[in-house]
Amino acid sequence: MSSAKRKRIRIFMIIFILLVTPVVVLWFTLTQPTFSKNSLSTKTINSEKLKEHVVTLSQTFYPRNEVSIDNLNKCADYIYEHFTKAGATEVQFQEYETGRRTYKNVTAIFGKKTNKRIVIGAHYDTCGMTPGADDNASGVAGLIELGYLLQKYPLDRTIELVAYTLEEPPNFKTKWMGSYVHAKRSHDAGIQIDLMISLEMIGYFTDEKKQQYPFPLLKLFYPTQGNFIAIVSHLADISETRKLKVGMQGATDVPVYSINAPAALQGIDFSDHHNYWKFGAPGLMVTDTAFMRNFQYHKLGDTANRLNYDKMGKVVVAVYEAIAIW
Repeated sequence: MSSAKRKRIRIFMIIFILLVTPVVVLWFTLTQPTFSKNSLSTKTINSEKLKEHVVTLSQTFYPRNEVSIDNLNKCADYIYEHFTKAGATEVQFQEYETGRRTYKNVTAIFGKKTNKRIVIGAHYDTCGMTPGADDNASGVAGLIELGYLLQKYPLDRTIELVAYTLEEPPNFKTKWMGSYVHAKRSHDAGIQIDLMISLEMIGYFTDEKKQQYPFPLLKLFYPTQGNFIAIVSHLADISETRKLKVGMQGATDVPVYSINAPAALQGIDFSDHHNYWKFGAPGLMVTDTAFMRNFQYHKLGDTANRLNYDKMGKVVVAVYEAIAIW
């Protein structure tokens, strides 16, 4: 082989390495690939129960935006009643005022009450006049049924379930979000939150190859079909994301993907989990990817008949199995 040819090969290899290495590093950082997984769960959730919750929240208590106080209170009472039926150690309304109105989170402690806990939450309000079946009656339905799982299969640690008010605009990313109020009061009370999981839209799945991403390069790393559940957080919570992913993977047949990226990337901080970052707690979002997949996001078409309740139940089971081994 001539020296000129060897030189061309070296140059090609250098260029190849310079181009490929950043992509591989980006892939590993964003997706946190792992071959580890949990055992297949034998637990199930009644899909009809999930549908009943979603229909009640999105139809019976419609609308449930920030000015629909009566319906928001009916939602809170409904959630309180189910947390109580699920045998929570303690159920409370966490009230606060803004705009001369009183709003309330609903909190429930499962297991022994200690200052060290895992928090799992979902917001029950909606954006404007939308029915909000996926956003976020699905998350609340999952939260309620998670409570019943904790009753049937109690864990030897403190689990706090929280249904938040005022996640949606115009309160999003303000101190009036219910999750901000909960995160701050928990911090001020000296409560150690080892993990916070936000159930944010967990009911819409499709086999159509229409899954979208914040920027095109991500299509190299993630599926084109919207039939998976995602774990989302910022770069500071990589270890917690990886641990939750391992705990959820294999627990059911719903594929689990994850992304850790700067909060500036569209969608990374689009739920209640981001408020816990402000107080030093790891916050992760479990989601069907919202508007990246469900094109009725924040529209009148976000209705109960479009959701997959079987897969929704499997997502909740996977979350349970992950926190069971945390």
